[in-house]
Amino acid sequence: MYIGRFAPSPTGPMHFGSLITAVASYLDAKHQHGIWKLRIEDLDQPRTVKGSDKTILDTLHQHGFHWDDEVIYQSHRLDIYQSFLSKLNEKKIIYYCECSRKEIADSAITGIDGMIYPGTCRNKILDSNHHALRVKVEDLFIEFEDKIQGGIKQNILKEFGDFILKRSDGIYAYQLAVVIDDALQNINTIIRGSDLIDSSSRQIYLQKILSLPKVAYGHVPVATLNQKKLSKENQSIPINISNVKDNLIACLKFLGQDYEVVRKENTLTNFWATATQLWDISLVPKIKTIEIEI
Repeated sequence: MYIGRFAPSPTGPMHFGSLITAVASYLDAKHQHGIWKLRIEDLDQPRTVKGSDKTILDTLHQHGFHWDDEVIYQSHRLDIYQSFLSKLNEKKIIYYCECSRKEIADSAITGIDGMIYPGTCRNKILDSNHHALRVKVEDLFIEFEDKIQGGIKQNILKEFGDFILKRSDGIYAYQLAVVIDDALQNINTIIRGSDLIDSSSRQIYLQKILSLPKVAYGHVPVATLNQKKLSKENQSIPINISNVKDNLIACLKFLGQDYEVVRKENTLTNFWATATQLWDISLVPKIKTIEIEI
């Protein structure tokens, strides 16, 4: 059975970009009579805004989303992440790193998703005192077929380098937590924004070394305004919940779907039933960003 999910970060109220991802992941799951789960990714507590998780859940509810199972909070699962790190430690493929960002920038080259760590601390013996924890990666290609963007092929060592699994401040890295959570929640299909497409290779690599199941990925275009991604960090305007149907139709239009037929539905229940029936992932634009107007 198809099992998908939506995993927002509680760093503020939902904006249009988040709603697009929620709509795409929900419709792709429900079109295939699957399960759609909800996870709150609140690992980075310094960035978490108190009460925003409830605001996000309320916004989803007001737009007619219905999720399966209980809502999972990453901040409640720290012992689980540590247990998986212990497994990697037994394999001797993780190590502590004392390099500052400036030191890395001075000696590294720029990759497709930031600086490529040059392996400075790979063979050092360091303790855990305020040091980041990195995974040793192999010189190999990760290939997968994205359900929207097509074939992806990346060299995990040459394009990313040894990446962080636990930060020097003790916070578990997104790449580690998301892989573990998806596996333990039995997620087998992930529809999310294209800003995360370059995370996929690292996550597939972690699935491999942790002996976790593979998942299918599909990355929808990211909404931009003035060439900037809509995000809470960029002070994007929160969703206006007084225009629920208009919000959802705008998402369908953005995703290349037949929104004119759905527009005629006069209840949210009928709206979702028709939108689910008509959903066609092949119509989603095969580009990474789309500029919008507000």
